[in-house]
Amino acid sequence: MNITSYKILLGSNSPRRKELLKKMDIKFKSIRLKADEIYPDILPAGEIPEYLALKKSLVYNNLKKNELLITADTIVVFKGIILGKPKNKTQAKEMLAMLSGRKHQVITGVCLRSKKDILTFSDVSEVYFKKLSAAEIKYYVDTYKPFDKAGGYGIQEWIGLTGIEKIKGSFYNIMGLPTEKLMKYLKECK
Repeated sequence: MNITSYKILLGSNSPRRKELLKKMDIKFKSIRLKADEIYPDILPAGEIPEYLALKKSLVYNNLKKNELLITADTIVVFKGIILGKPKNKTQAKEMLAMLSGRKHQVITGVCLRSKKDILTFSDVSEVYFKKLSAAEIKYYVDTYKPFDKAGGYGIQEWIGLTGIEKIKGSFYNIMGLPTEKLMKYLKECK
């Protein structure tokens, strides 16, 4: 499906974002970008993903006239606390124990940038975990090593299949890309 006249570049190392674009039948070239994920302390949680998606985008200086760069960032928010990517097993287990039996938000911010325009948007999904046992948490962290995932889990993995009771909002947003909103905005890029 030809949705835009632009050549799409994905500025992400996430295998999940690559998988989602492929499933959307979007032809793209993946590029590696290096940007820190530091944001101002005063920034409200809901604005952080868009801020970081834009920050990642602006690292790339080789954008050509016919190219459109997609960058994204996902965070998990629990009671106002931002849960990033765990640094180790202990931190991953602590995050999952915190989320166990409770609701949290997953916010993904996206930046679409061409030579002449920049558009940022985000989406919010709510995730409800069942009460997780220490054994379930240990099994998941030891087996799946979720150190590249905000909040210490991937909804598409074992923990999502067995531990999530319900979600409100986009499932794919929780995976790292609000695909339905992305498609809407890509169709507007002519």
